Amino acid sequence: MLQLHFIRDNKDYVIERLSIKNFDAAELVEEIIRLDNDRRSTQKNLDDNLAMSNQLSKEIGSLFKEGKREQAEEVRKKSTQLKSVVKDLEQALQQIEKSLNEKLIELPNLPHSSVKAGKSDTDNETVYEEGEIPVLEENALPHWELASKYDIIDFDLGSKVTGAGFPFYKGKGARLQRALINFFLDEALKQGYIEYQPPLLINEESGFGTGQLPDKEGQMYFVGEDNLYLIPTAEVPITNIYRNVILKEDDLPIKNVAYSNCFRREAGSYGKDVRGLNRLHQFDKVEIVQISTPEKSYEVLEEMKAHVAELLRKLELPFRILRLCGGDVSFASALTYDFEVYSAAQKRWLEVSSVSNFENFQSNRMKLRYKSKEGKSILAHTLNGSALALPRIVAAMLENNQTPEGIMIPELLKNYTGFNKIDAS
Repeated sequence: MLQLHFIRDNKDYVIERLSIKNFDAAELVEEIIRLDNDRRSTQKNLDDNLAMSNQLSKEIGSLFKEGKREQAEEVRKKSTQLKSVVKDLEQALQQIEKSLNEKLIELPNLPHSSVKAGKSDTDNETVYEEGEIPVLEENALPHWELASKYDIIDFDLGSKVTGAGFPFYKGKGARLQRALINFFLDEALKQGYIEYQPPLLINEESGFGTGQLPDKEGQMYFVGEDNLYLIPTAEVPITNIYRNVILKEDDLPIKNVAYSNCFRREAGSYGKDVRGLNRLHQFDKVEIVQISTPEKSYEVLEEMKAHVAELLRKLELPFRILRLCGGDVSFASALTYDFEVYSAAQKRWLEVSSVSNFENFQSNRMKLRYKSKEGKSILAHTLNGSALALPRIVAAMLENNQTPEGIMIPELLKNYTGFNKIDAS
């Protein structure tokens, strides 16, 4: 959530920057400023009447002490009338503040100055590319056929037990999943991250804190009886550890990593581009989260970006990094880099990670602050990144490493898997 004083002081800038996200903020910003003016006026009126009420209370006491009961009663009537006015003003102020907050949360985060205008993912900018695109034999199979051929992922069984988008991993497929999770966690621990195992359900306050609610409510699974949501990513519970917390500057940066199942409804997703592992409702992901000072947050973003790139490098996957345009960057993000790996049998790029800086947008919603060395209370910056999401990593690994003898496992993973290839044996 953008800070109210920033909106007031930089009205034209806010409108101009949000236009990069294709968000017309002019009317909304004017409404926010009008409501804030009403809030300030009502607050002043309330304060004045409270001061007058306090003065009348003292006057009543003095008059009674002096034996001037009739005068005291007259003043008491005025005081009673004033208390009714105060009550009305308090109710009006409460309603204005509610309306103001409802309008504030409609504004997306401002995009970073490097974010270019654009309508969709077709306007994203490739900023880095590495690795050779594999050339497969003519009879190469996509990963969903490889999964069936080698009996390592069962999509039909998942549909039977739950529904489409909930596959069963089995045998070497399940072991490969576990190997990748452990590899990603171990690499993060080497970089100084602290590991967490978070809950898979969150309350509404947590969803609001990181910006999933109300923006992505339709994409989340909801447990109505308990008013809880299944997490779309470990970012949500991990970042919310620090909701309503005041940290010390010396505590920063905070570096956390977590593995979790992730759940996304992905309503309306269908077609050839979502076959197999390309689009799931439940999937595994390792997430890295950092809490930083504002001055260092973009250095931290580059560090996290380099960490994800190194994971893909070690997995021997060709990858590219894209800086998202205004039309593709999320509601809460100021700057996002997407990582894509090349899927050789599908002959297309697959997104496997997003690394984002939210600046103080989430912190303002969560009331996450730190005390500077000078004792000043400052909103922290929050960042997160997939390091990594498994389904499309597995899809690309299976497709890119297929041979007539089986699917070869990257050298680095052999100590984790206990095998060096997947074959029909």
